[in-house]
Amino acid sequence: MPSSSARGPWSDRHQHGGPPAALLARAFAREAGAASQIARLTFDFLRPVPLAPLTVTTRVVRVGAKVQRFAGTIHTEDGTAVMEATCLAMRTTPDSVTVPIELHEPPLPVAHSAPFELPFMSGDEGYHRAMEWRIARGQWSHGPVSAWLRPRVPLVAGETTTPLEGLVIAADSASGVAVIVDPMHTSFVNGDLTIALHRLPAGEWVCLDAATRGEPNGPAVTHARLWDTGGPIGRSLQTLLLEPR
Repeated sequence: MPSSSARGPWSDRHQHGGPPAALLARAFAREAGAASQIARLTFDFLRPVPLAPLTVTTRVVRVGAKVQRFAGTIHTEDGTAVMEATCLAMRTTPDSVTVPIELHEPPLPVAHSAPFELPFMSGDEGYHRAMEWRIARGQWSHGPVSAWLRPRVPLVAGETTTPLEGLVIAADSASGVAVIVDPMHTSFVNGDLTIALHRLPAGEWVCLDAATRGEPNGPAVTHARLWDTGGPIGRSLQTLLLEPR
C-alpha cells in the first residue's frame, strides 16, 4: 500500500520507479538467503506504477551449486503486471581469492557535499522529499553529476530499510541526477533499470556517479558508478526515452 512518499516526477497518480523496484529486491533477498550475495538486478517497467495497492510475487527460476536465479512481478489489484524483474545471486566464500583494488577518484564525503532538492518536483510530499540528496561533484543539469542519496522514510512501514533496499530506491534516480534536458519541456522516462554489484552496500548513503548520453530522436542511456561510504560497489544502467512534455 504506497504512501504519498512514493509519488514520482511525471504524474501525481504514479510512483517513482525506485520504491516498487526495492520491494522486488526485498523479496529476492529473502529468497536468496544469507549464504548468497545478490549480484545483478534487472527491472523492466511495463507500465506506470500507480499509487495504489500492489502485489509482489517471486519465483525460483533455477538454484544451482553456485548461482541462483529468480524472477518477480508486481501486479495491481486487477491483476495487471506493471513491473517485471530478474535477479542473479551468487554463493560466496569469504576471502577465497585475491583481487586488485579498483582505483577511481572517490566522490566528496557526504559531510562535504552540498544539500540538494530536485527542482522539477513540487509539493511537501513525494519521492523528492522522501529522500535526502547531496551533490558531491558537478552541477545539476550540466553534464555528469555525483550525488549522495539516502531514504528519509522506511520502504515498508515498521521495518528498517536494508542497505540493498536503500540502494535500489536510489539507483532509479541516476537519470534524474545526470539530467541533459530541460525537464520543464522534456521528459526522460526510463523503461528499465539494471544494477550489477561486486559488493553489497553498507550503511544508509549511496552515491550515484552518473552520466547521460542521448540522441535527438529520443533514445538515451544513463550509466552510474555506485558507491557507499566505504568505496565502489557496482554499476547501474538505465535506458531512457526523451520526449517533449
